[in-house]
Amino acid sequence: MRRFFKSNGFKLFLAVLVVLFSGSALAAVTENGSSPFASAVAVVFGPVQRLSAKVAREMSELSFSFKSASYYKKQSEELESQLAECRGKLAGYDKALNKIDLYENFLEIKEENPDYTFVSASIIARDAKDLYGSFTLNKGTAHGISVNDTVIYNKYLVGVVTSVMLTQCNVDTILNPNVNISAYETRTRESGYVETDAAMSKKGLCRLSGIERSTQIAPGGMVCTSGTGGIYPKDLLVGEVEEIADATENISAYAVVRPFVDFSKLIDLFIITGFSE
Repeated sequence: MRRFFKSNGFKLFLAVLVVLFSGSALAAVTENGSSPFASAVAVVFGPVQRLSAKVAREMSELSFSFKSASYYKKQSEELESQLAECRGKLAGYDKALNKIDLYENFLEIKEENPDYTFVSASIIARDAKDLYGSFTLNKGTAHGISVNDTVIYNKYLVGVVTSVMLTQCNVDTILNPNVNISAYETRTRESGYVETDAAMSKKGLCRLSGIERSTQIAPGGMVCTSGTGGIYPKDLLVGEVEEIADATENISAYAVVRPFVDFSKLIDLFIITGFSE
């Protein structure tokens, strides 16, 4: 029996009893009734609990943020889709307005020139290497198009058909040095011919050549086709006079002319297939 009281097991048992009784005594004198052991645990693990709670809250907010980002991304994609649809409709609307404007001008020209026969056409290709703005139209011999047919935009002269295939044709603009047009200035009625060269064409200019040095033509004057030669109908608008200069190779003068047409922006045109001279 004496050996049992001296054993390690009995000593451990007594230590546990002392701890329990001490805890109970201290619990009795504390105001909140909690044991010192529990308080110690609270002191040790309280910060850990608070940290865990904070992490849990932030994770919850982060989850909400993920949901919000997904929602706004979906909303953004829907708005982009609607915007693309509106742009498509606007482009179609602009195209329709251009067509209406084109045909209104066609009717006006037709009323003024009932002898004209027309074919509407659209540019389908441009030669990037061509310095003079030549292009290809989507009409050819199947539509009654022939070489030397006049190409116009509204009442403005654009150029002339130079080659024709079954369903398309090639056009040289009035900026091409190979194109020569009989013309006159509307105020003075002085006549000459519209031509150009590489240097002037690069600047987007032509010249009314063959006029007298004593010419009364002045900047701001309008140049129109005269109808002489049978290729271009009379009174198509060519361009506006910018300045007068003396020719170097003879005793004549010439008027620098800026075409009314911006050739780079042309899309829909008309080809005059017939007219009375």
